[in-house]
Amino acid sequence: MAEVAIVADADEAGELVAESIVSLLRSKPDLVLGLATGSTPLSSYRALAHRIRHERIDVRGVRGFALDEYVGLPAGHPQSYRSVISREVVEPLGLTPDLVRVPNGDLRTLRMAGSEYEAAISAAGGVDLQILGIGRSGHIGFNEPGSSLASLTRVKTLTESTRSDNARFFDSLDEVPMHCITQGIGTILRARHLVLLAFGEAKARAIAAAVEGPVSASQPGSAIQLHPHTTVVVDEAAASLLAHADYYRYAWASRAALPIEQAG
Repeated sequence: MAEVAIVADADEAGELVAESIVSLLRSKPDLVLGLATGSTPLSSYRALAHRIRHERIDVRGVRGFALDEYVGLPAGHPQSYRSVISREVVEPLGLTPDLVRVPNGDLRTLRMAGSEYEAAISAAGGVDLQILGIGRSGHIGFNEPGSSLASLTRVKTLTESTRSDNARFFDSLDEVPMHCITQGIGTILRARHLVLLAFGEAKARAIAAAVEGPVSASQPGSAIQLHPHTTVVVDEAAASLLAHADYYRYAWASRAALPIEQAG
């Protein structure tokens, strides 16, 4: 079972995630982070940037791997995830740009892009902490319903609902790419610690399916149940359909009494 933290809002969630990352950094300056994009992790990145600045934490050795990238967007496009990661993560946190990688969505080299990304993650020693969001359809990364639970980094076709959700970042729905390259569910599950974030009532059904539903390719987020160390951080609205919410609150509140770290 994942540990579930039900918090007041995204800002409180951000503080929790930042504390976890800072704790890891103190023992591992070359920490490997798995980086999600979208609006959900922004409070975590803001809180982490604040900690780094005010505590003067050296992050020059931190390495990062983005979850996904659109296929076919021109280099430098403001909504490419390379641009988003640079703008929202690398620059605010002061990371070394060359140590942060994004899947290669260039059509000319797409055939080898997945295997090359897998090799790069392995060469870095694997991801220490993977930040995740979840879509209304239950997708993590861009692993849409039906994705293999053993899948690796590869090209996927985006559903119309995912494209509609992401259209707010473009001038029109027509501009949202139809394809992406994404870390697979199997790739994600190799990270040492998964941190899944969700806020708002629109994510409640996906969170309930991920945390308490059957493990199924039809609900890609449910794969987190297969991981030995997953932390789910949600606000009250996103937690509203969890059958065991009272237990999660009780367990989270009492975790400090244990002399060892909980892992599932």
